[in-house]
Amino acid sequence: MRRQHQLIGAEVSLYTGKVRAYLRYKKIPFVEVAATREVYEQVIVPRTGVRFIPVLLSEDDVAVQDSTAIIDYLELRYPAAGVYPKGPVQRLIALLLEVYADEWLVIPAMHYRWNLPENRAFAIEEFGRLSAPNATPEEQRAVGERLSKPFAGALPMLGITEATVPAVEASYLAFLADFEAHLVFHPFLFGTRPSIADFALYGPLYAHLYRDPASGRLMRERAPKVAQWVERMRAPEPLSGSFLLEDIVPPTLEPLLARMFREQGPVLASTFAALGTWAQRTEAASGAPVPRSLGMHPFTLGDARAERSIAPFHQWRWQRAYDQYHGLEPALRARADELLTSVGGLSLLAQPLTRLRRENNRLQLA
Repeated sequence: MRRQHQLIGAEVSLYTGKVRAYLRYKKIPFVEVAATREVYEQVIVPRTGVRFIPVLLSEDDVAVQDSTAIIDYLELRYPAAGVYPKGPVQRLIALLLEVYADEWLVIPAMHYRWNLPENRAFAIEEFGRLSAPNATPEEQRAVGERLSKPFAGALPMLGITEATVPAVEASYLAFLADFEAHLVFHPFLFGTRPSIADFALYGPLYAHLYRDPASGRLMRERAPKVAQWVERMRAPEPLSGSFLLEDIVPPTLEPLLARMFREQGPVLASTFAALGTWAQRTEAASGAPVPRSLGMHPFTLGDARAERSIAPFHQWRWQRAYDQYHGLEPALRARADELLTSVGGLSLLAQPLTRLRRENNRLQLA
Protein backbone atom coordinates (compact mmCIF):
# COMPACT_ATOMS: atom_id res chain seq x y z
CA MET A 1 0.00 0.00 0.00
CA ARG A 2 1.32 3.43 -0.89
CA ARG A 3 1.97 6.03 1.75
CA GLN A 4 2.55 9.77 1.72
CA HIS A 5 5.88 11.18 0.68
CA GLN A 6 8.12 11.95 3.65
CA LEU A 7 10.45 14.95 3.56
CA ILE A 8 13.26 14.48 6.06
CA GLY A 9 14.88 17.79 6.90
CA ALA A 10 14.81 20.83 9.14
CA GLU A 11 13.59 24.43 9.24
CA VAL A 12 17.19 25.59 9.69
CA SER A 13 18.25 23.81 6.48
CA LEU A 14 18.26 25.95 3.34
CA TYR A 15 18.03 23.00 0.97
CA THR A 16 15.10 21.56 2.92
CA GLY A 17 13.38 24.92 2.48
CA LYS A 18 13.86 24.71 -1.27
CA VAL A 19 12.10 21.33 -1.46
CA ARG A 20 9.37 22.14 1.07
CA ALA A 21 8.26 25.20 -0.91
CA TYR A 22 8.26 23.13 -4.11
CA LEU A 23 6.08 20.42 -2.54
CA ARG A 24 3.61 23.04 -1.34
CA TYR A 25 3.47 24.72 -4.74
CA LYS A 26 2.94 21.44 -6.60
CA LYS A 27 0.29 20.43 -4.03
CA ILE A 28 2.05 17.12 -3.45
CA PRO A 29 0.86 15.45 -0.24
CA PHE A 30 3.75 14.94 2.18
CA VAL A 31 4.63 14.74 5.83
CA GLU A 32 7.76 16.36 7.19
CA VAL A 33 10.02 14.32 9.44
CA ALA A 34 12.55 16.13 11.62
CA ALA A 35 16.13 15.03 11.02
CA THR A 36 16.82 14.09 14.62
CA ARG A 37 19.90 12.19 15.74
CA GLU A 38 17.89 8.95 15.68
CA VAL A 39 16.55 9.63 12.18
CA TYR A 40 20.09 10.23 10.92
CA GLU A 41 21.30 6.93 12.33
CA GLN A 42 18.25 4.82 11.56
CA VAL A 43 17.09 6.25 8.23
CA ILE A 44 19.27 8.84 6.50
CA VAL A 45 22.64 7.08 6.62
CA PRO A 46 21.33 3.53 6.00
CA ARG A 47 19.11 4.63 3.10
CA THR A 48 21.43 7.15 1.39
CA GLY A 49 24.97 6.34 2.50
CA VAL A 50 25.60 10.01 3.35
CA ARG A 51 24.70 12.39 6.19
CA PHE A 52 23.03 15.15 4.17
CA ILE A 53 19.50 16.53 4.17
CA PRO A 54 16.98 16.84 2.71
CA VAL A 55 15.97 13.28 1.93
CA LEU A 56 12.70 12.32 0.27
CA LEU A 57 11.20 8.93 1.07
CA SER A 58 8.71 8.58 -1.75
CA GLU A 59 5.27 7.11 -1.42
CA ASP A 60 6.63 3.85 -2.88
CA ASP A 61 9.66 3.95 -0.53
CA VAL A 62 12.36 5.27 -2.87
CA ALA A 63 15.00 7.34 -1.03
CA VAL A 64 16.17 10.44 -2.92
CA GLN A 65 18.85 12.78 -1.56
CA ASP A 66 19.78 16.30 -2.78
CA SER A 67 17.29 19.09 -3.36
CA THR A 68 17.66 19.19 -7.14
CA ALA A 69 17.51 15.41 -7.45
CA ILE A 70 14.32 15.37 -5.35
CA ILE A 71 12.66 18.06 -7.46
CA ASP A 72 13.63 16.32 -10.71
CA TYR A 73 12.31 13.01 -9.37
CA LEU A 74 8.98 14.60 -8.49
CA GLU A 75 8.66 16.65 -11.70
CA LEU A 76 8.48 13.40 -13.67
CA ARG A 77 5.63 12.18 -11.47
CA TYR A 78 3.77 15.47 -11.06
CA PRO A 79 4.21 17.34 -14.37
CA ALA A 80 1.38 19.86 -13.92
CA ALA A 81 2.60 23.46 -13.59
CA GLY A 82 6.21 22.43 -14.15
CA VAL A 83 8.87 24.57 -12.53
CA TYR A 84 11.32 24.39 -15.45
CA PRO A 85 10.43 26.98 -18.10
CA LYS A 86 9.67 25.47 -21.50
CA GLY A 87 11.30 28.44 -23.23
CA PRO A 88 14.87 27.25 -23.95
CA VAL A 89 16.59 30.54 -23.06
CA GLN A 90 14.43 31.07 -19.98
CA ARG A 91 15.30 27.53 -18.89
CA LEU A 92 19.02 28.24 -19.37
CA ILE A 93 18.86 31.37 -17.23
CA ALA A 94 16.83 29.54 -14.57
CA LEU A 95 19.48 26.81 -14.39
CA LEU A 96 22.26 29.40 -14.14
CA LEU A 97 20.49 31.20 -11.31
CA GLU A 98 19.98 27.87 -9.53
CA VAL A 99 23.76 27.43 -9.46
CA TYR A 100 24.15 30.94 -8.05
CA ALA A 101 21.47 30.41 -5.41
CA ASP A 102 22.55 26.94 -4.31
CA GLU A 103 26.30 27.37 -4.38
CA TRP A 104 27.06 31.10 -3.93
CA LEU A 105 24.36 32.62 -1.75
CA VAL A 106 25.41 30.08 0.86
CA ILE A 107 28.29 32.51 1.58
CA PRO A 108 26.15 35.35 3.01
CA ALA A 109 23.76 32.78 4.48
CA MET A 110 26.54 31.19 6.51
CA HIS A 111 28.19 34.50 7.41
CA TYR A 112 25.06 36.09 8.80
CA ARG A 113 24.06 32.93 10.69
CA TRP A 114 27.36 32.18 12.40
CA ASN A 115 29.09 35.56 12.67
CA LEU A 116 26.16 37.54 14.10
CA PRO A 117 25.79 36.69 17.81
CA GLU A 118 21.99 36.97 17.80
CA ASN A 119 21.64 34.68 14.81
CA ARG A 120 24.22 32.25 16.14
CA ALA A 121 22.40 31.90 19.47
CA PHE A 122 19.10 31.37 17.64
CA ALA A 123 20.61 28.68 15.39
CA ILE A 124 22.25 26.85 18.31
CA GLU A 125 18.89 26.62 20.07
CA GLU A 126 17.26 25.39 16.85
CA PHE A 127 19.92 22.72 16.36
CA GLY A 128 19.45 21.53 19.93
CA ARG A 129 15.65 21.32 19.70
CA LEU A 130 15.88 19.50 16.38
CA SER A 131 18.39 16.88 17.43
CA ALA A 132 17.19 16.30 20.99
CA PRO A 133 13.48 17.25 21.10
CA ASN A 134 12.87 15.53 24.44
CA ALA A 135 15.86 16.99 26.29
CA THR A 136 15.78 19.89 28.74
CA PRO A 137 16.55 23.40 27.39
CA GLU A 138 20.01 23.23 28.99
CA GLU A 139 20.71 19.85 27.41
CA GLN A 140 19.41 21.09 24.06
CA ARG A 141 21.71 24.10 24.22
CA ALA A 142 24.70 21.86 24.89
CA VAL A 143 23.72 19.59 21.98
CA GLY A 144 23.23 22.62 19.74
CA GLU A 145 26.67 23.98 20.65
CA ARG A 146 28.27 20.68 19.75
CA LEU A 147 26.36 20.16 16.50
CA SER A 148 26.88 23.73 15.32
CA LYS A 149 30.68 23.61 15.54
CA PRO A 150 31.23 21.91 12.16
CA PHE A 151 28.94 24.45 10.45
CA ALA A 152 30.50 27.50 12.07
CA GLY A 153 33.92 25.98 11.52
CA ALA A 154 33.24 25.67 7.79
CA LEU A 155 33.28 29.44 7.21
CA PRO A 156 36.97 29.59 6.15
CA MET A 157 36.33 26.79 3.64
CA LEU A 158 33.74 29.07 2.04
CA GLY A 159 36.18 32.00 2.00
CA ILE A 160 34.47 33.77 4.90
CA THR A 161 37.24 35.39 6.91
CA GLU A 162 37.72 38.61 8.83
CA ALA A 163 39.21 40.11 5.68
CA THR A 164 36.28 39.14 3.42
CA VAL A 165 33.31 39.86 5.72
CA PRO A 166 32.87 43.49 4.56
CA ALA A 167 32.84 42.33 0.94
CA VAL A 168 30.40 39.50 1.73
CA GLU A 169 27.99 41.97 3.31
CA ALA A 170 28.38 44.52 0.51
CA SER A 171 27.74 41.82 -2.10
CA TYR A 172 24.65 40.56 -0.30
CA LEU A 173 23.15 44.03 0.13
CA ALA A 174 23.78 44.74 -3.56
CA PHE A 175 22.09 41.45 -4.44
CA LEU A 176 19.08 42.44 -2.33
CA ALA A 177 18.88 45.76 -4.18
CA ASP A 178 19.05 44.01 -7.58
CA PHE A 179 16.40 41.47 -6.66
CA GLU A 180 14.20 44.18 -5.10
CA ALA A 181 14.34 46.13 -8.40
CA HIS A 182 13.24 43.04 -10.35
CA LEU A 183 10.31 42.36 -8.00
CA VAL A 184 8.85 45.79 -8.76
CA PHE A 185 7.81 44.35 -12.14
CA HIS A 186 7.39 40.60 -11.60
CA PRO A 187 6.22 38.54 -8.62
CA PHE A 188 8.71 35.76 -9.47
CA LEU A 189 11.83 35.54 -11.61
CA PHE A 190 10.13 34.71 -14.92
CA GLY A 191 6.56 35.91 -14.50
CA THR A 192 3.70 34.78 -12.28
CA ARG A 193 4.87 31.18 -11.74
CA PRO A 194 7.83 30.22 -9.52
CA SER A 195 10.66 28.48 -11.35
CA ILE A 196 13.39 26.11 -10.21
CA ALA A 197 15.53 29.22 -9.66
CA ASP A 198 12.90 30.80 -7.39
CA PHE A 199 12.90 27.68 -5.23
CA ALA A 200 16.70 27.65 -5.14
CA LEU A 201 16.85 31.32 -4.12
CA TYR A 202 14.20 30.72 -1.48
CA GLY A 203 16.39 28.17 0.29
CA PRO A 204 19.07 30.53 1.68
CA LEU A 205 16.85 33.61 1.66
CA TYR A 206 14.25 31.91 3.87
CA ALA A 207 16.07 29.42 6.09
CA HIS A 208 19.01 31.66 7.01
CA LEU A 209 18.53 35.24 5.90
CA TYR A 210 14.81 35.76 6.61
CA ARG A 211 14.17 33.35 9.44
CA ASP A 212 17.26 34.12 11.55
CA PRO A 213 16.32 37.22 13.59
CA ALA A 214 19.07 39.77 12.88
CA SER A 215 19.33 39.07 9.15
CA GLY A 216 15.53 38.89 8.94
CA ARG A 217 15.25 42.44 10.23
CA LEU A 218 17.91 43.53 7.76
CA MET A 219 16.00 42.02 4.84
CA ARG A 220 12.69 43.58 5.85
CA GLU A 221 14.31 46.99 6.29
CA ARG A 222 16.52 47.03 3.20
CA ALA A 223 14.47 44.95 0.75
CA PRO A 224 10.79 44.74 1.77
CA LYS A 225 9.75 43.34 -1.60
CA VAL A 226 12.26 40.52 -1.21
CA ALA A 227 10.80 39.79 2.23
CA GLN A 228 7.32 39.74 0.69
CA TRP A 229 8.59 37.37 -2.04
CA VAL A 230 9.92 35.06 0.70
CA GLU A 231 6.50 35.08 2.34
CA ARG A 232 4.89 34.37 -1.04
CA MET A 233 7.28 31.47 -1.65
CA ARG A 234 6.72 30.13 1.85
CA ALA A 235 3.09 29.38 0.99
CA PRO A 236 2.86 29.67 -2.81
CA GLU A 237 -0.49 29.54 -4.57
CA PRO A 238 -0.59 25.88 -5.70
CA LEU A 239 -0.28 25.06 -9.40
CA SER A 240 -0.83 28.66 -10.46
CA GLY A 241 0.72 31.29 -12.68
CA SER A 242 2.67 31.20 -15.93
CA PHE A 243 6.09 32.03 -17.30
CA LEU A 244 6.51 35.03 -19.58
CA LEU A 245 5.50 34.34 -23.17
CA GLU A 246 7.86 34.14 -26.13
CA ASP A 247 10.76 32.90 -24.00
CA ILE A 248 11.38 36.42 -22.71
CA VAL A 249 14.07 36.90 -20.07
CA PRO A 250 13.27 40.06 -18.11
CA PRO A 251 16.01 42.70 -18.45
CA THR A 252 15.72 43.20 -14.69
CA LEU A 253 17.48 39.84 -14.23
CA GLU A 254 20.60 41.06 -15.99
CA PRO A 255 22.13 42.69 -12.89
CA LEU A 256 21.71 39.40 -11.00
CA LEU A 257 23.36 37.47 -13.82
CA ALA A 258 26.17 40.00 -14.11
CA ARG A 259 26.80 39.68 -10.37
CA MET A 260 26.87 35.91 -10.64
CA PHE A 261 29.43 35.86 -13.42
CA ARG A 262 31.53 38.62 -11.86
CA GLU A 263 31.72 37.01 -8.42
CA GLN A 264 31.08 33.30 -8.85
CA GLY A 265 32.30 32.92 -12.42
CA PRO A 266 36.07 32.95 -11.68
CA VAL A 267 35.58 30.42 -8.86
CA LEU A 268 33.65 28.11 -11.18
CA ALA A 269 36.29 28.45 -13.90
CA SER A 270 39.04 27.62 -11.42
CA THR A 271 37.03 24.63 -10.19
CA PHE A 272 36.62 23.25 -13.72
CA ALA A 273 40.37 23.61 -14.33
CA ALA A 274 41.30 22.03 -11.00
CA LEU A 275 39.03 19.05 -11.63
CA GLY A 276 40.58 18.51 -15.06
CA THR A 277 44.08 18.68 -13.59
CA TRP A 278 43.14 16.27 -10.79
CA ALA A 279 41.69 13.75 -13.26
CA GLN A 280 44.81 13.90 -15.44
CA ARG A 281 47.25 13.76 -12.54
CA THR A 282 45.58 10.77 -10.90
CA GLU A 283 44.86 9.12 -14.26
CA ALA A 284 41.42 8.47 -12.88
CA ALA A 285 39.21 6.27 -15.03
CA SER A 286 35.49 6.56 -15.64
CA GLY A 287 33.64 5.79 -12.44
CA ALA A 288 36.47 6.90 -10.17
CA PRO A 289 35.21 8.57 -6.98
CA VAL A 290 35.75 12.32 -6.78
CA PRO A 291 36.71 13.93 -3.44
CA ARG A 292 34.35 16.48 -1.92
CA SER A 293 37.25 18.96 -1.98
CA LEU A 294 40.30 19.25 -4.20
CA GLY A 295 42.17 21.57 -1.87
CA MET A 296 42.05 25.35 -1.79
CA HIS A 297 42.15 28.05 -4.46
CA PRO A 298 42.26 31.86 -4.33
CA PHE A 299 39.17 33.95 -4.91
CA THR A 300 38.28 37.62 -4.97
CA LEU A 301 35.14 39.32 -3.76
CA GLY A 302 35.08 43.06 -4.30
CA ASP A 303 38.46 44.27 -3.08
CA ALA A 304 38.93 41.34 -0.69
CA ARG A 305 41.09 38.32 -1.44
CA ALA A 306 41.14 34.97 0.31
CA GLU A 307 41.13 31.23 -0.34
CA ARG A 308 38.24 28.80 -0.37
CA SER A 309 37.71 25.09 -0.90
CA ILE A 310 37.58 23.71 -4.45
CA ALA A 311 34.22 21.91 -4.54
CA PRO A 312 33.64 19.58 -7.53
CA PHE A 313 29.95 19.39 -6.60
CA HIS A 314 29.56 22.92 -7.97
CA GLN A 315 30.51 21.61 -11.40
CA TRP A 316 27.95 18.82 -11.20
CA ARG A 317 25.29 21.46 -10.58
CA TRP A 318 26.73 23.64 -13.37
CA GLN A 319 26.56 20.83 -15.95
CA ARG A 320 22.78 21.20 -16.13
CA ALA A 321 23.09 24.77 -17.42
CA TYR A 322 26.09 23.86 -19.59
CA ASP A 323 24.15 21.06 -21.31
CA GLN A 324 21.12 23.29 -21.81
CA TYR A 325 23.28 25.94 -23.47
CA HIS A 326 25.16 23.53 -25.73
CA GLY A 327 21.90 21.89 -26.79
CA LEU A 328 20.38 25.12 -28.13
CA GLU A 329 19.64 25.32 -31.82
CA PRO A 330 21.58 28.06 -33.69
CA ALA A 331 18.94 30.82 -33.58
CA LEU A 332 18.36 30.32 -29.86
CA ARG A 333 22.10 30.06 -29.25
CA ALA A 334 22.53 33.46 -30.90
CA ARG A 335 19.91 34.94 -28.55
CA ALA A 336 21.55 33.36 -25.54
CA ASP A 337 25.00 34.52 -26.66
CA GLU A 338 23.84 38.11 -26.92
CA LEU A 339 22.47 38.01 -23.36
CA LEU A 340 25.45 36.12 -21.96
CA THR A 341 27.89 38.51 -23.57
CA SER A 342 26.12 41.49 -22.01
CA VAL A 343 26.40 39.95 -18.52
CA GLY A 344 29.92 38.58 -18.89
CA GLY A 345 29.07 34.88 -18.94
CA LEU A 346 29.73 33.63 -22.46
CA SER A 347 33.34 32.53 -21.94
CA LEU A 348 32.45 30.43 -18.90
CA LEU A 349 29.90 28.42 -20.87
CA ALA A 350 32.54 27.80 -23.54
CA GLN A 351 35.04 26.35 -21.04
CA PRO A 352 35.42 22.56 -21.48
CA LEU A 353 34.52 20.27 -18.60
CA THR A 354 35.76 17.00 -17.17
CA ARG A 355 32.36 15.42 -16.86
CA LEU A 356 30.89 14.21 -13.58
CA ARG A 357 27.99 11.97 -12.73
CA ARG A 358 26.31 11.25 -9.41
CA GLU A 359 25.87 7.63 -8.41
CA ASN A 360 24.59 6.47 -5.02
CA ASN A 361 24.72 10.09 -3.81
CA ARG A 362 28.44 10.41 -4.55
CA LEU A 363 30.28 12.07 -7.42
CA GLN A 364 32.20 10.04 -9.98
CA LEU A 365 34.03 10.84 -13.19
CA ALA A 366 31.66 10.27 -16.07
